[in-house]
Amino acid sequence: MTDEIPRFTGAAAPYRGGDPYADYRTADFGFAALPDLADRRLGGAVVAANDEFFAPRENLLLPGRAEFDPAAFGHKGKVMDGWETRRRRGAAAETPHPADADHDWALIRLGAPGVVRGIVVDTAHFRGNHPRSVSVEGAEVPGTPSPAELLADGVAWTGLVPRTTVGGHAANGFAVTGERRCTHLRLRQHPDGGIARLRVHGDVVPDPAWLAALGTFDLVALEHGGRVEDASDRFYSPPVNTIRPGRPRQMDDGWETRRRRDAGHDWIRYALAGRGEIRAVEIDTAYLKGNAAGWAAVSVRDGDGGAWTEALPRTRLQPDTNHRFVLAAAVVGTHARLDVYPDGGIARLRLHGSLAPEGERGGA
Repeated sequence: MTDEIPRFTGAAAPYRGGDPYADYRTADFGFAALPDLADRRLGGAVVAANDEFFAPRENLLLPGRAEFDPAAFGHKGKVMDGWETRRRRGAAAETPHPADADHDWALIRLGAPGVVRGIVVDTAHFRGNHPRSVSVEGAEVPGTPSPAELLADGVAWTGLVPRTTVGGHAANGFAVTGERRCTHLRLRQHPDGGIARLRVHGDVVPDPAWLAALGTFDLVALEHGGRVEDASDRFYSPPVNTIRPGRPRQMDDGWETRRRRDAGHDWIRYALAGRGEIRAVEIDTAYLKGNAAGWAAVSVRDGDGGAWTEALPRTRLQPDTNHRFVLAAAVVGTHARLDVYPDGGIARLRLHGSLAPEGERGGA
């Protein structure tokens, strides 16, 4: 056990009806502002689990908070929005490996490999059926290994969260130290029980050989290592939505600011995947109709102390539209800034180009 990791412990109050989140415990974890590396929208998946008798493992990575319907029962018992295993009775008769005799486990493939900074093991709505403790390990395994390959003796697993007591119906947060890149995680719950959601926050670290092989790609995309450094407003939705994969599915799957009542304007500042040459820009206002930004501009900076160079001048935007701009000449930089006037929403930003000759991650 350890007392150095922030977490919520102890038994939750019994549920007595009303708001199912009435006694739900959470906190403002600083690492939660970082992307969720296991996000299904990035390609994250729970590839295997030794037991999922009551509720399937896939629920662990569903977006949004877990739901609870007091009246929902199935042929196996209470329907739970999470991953729930059967009760252990101390014998290993039904476990395929001796190592499974005292706990249950799930294998998670990160959608975006990277360095893990914090983990949230959310036991929402699991009160008398949550695990007593959990532990998490990480590994870097190239390619697309099968569950059997991940469980092979030669895989080097590194501890990220030591075995630690967790509370029921709570967001149990764990800060993670270390700089090791991970592609997969192994979540263990001791001895059994239910976990609603798993969030794995960290810094995306893509394979540099993959980026080099792509040639032209989106230099600001989250999956390629782009990240949001700062933004003027996060009122309605987070700015990281603008660099997520795919087109948005609804209005809140983008970035929308509150209404300004001053002479200023809103903006997002990004770090690119590496020093690159930007040749084309996409600004998508999908699903933003009466609240899309009126105008937008894109600037690029080469290095931390460099001056901002205009890549796309202030340009009128249309609502619910994907705008495409081919630049007259490539603009080289390591950072980008999207300015919107005066306020409003942007669904996605794409900065298409290629790495500069010296543009490996962390360059200039």
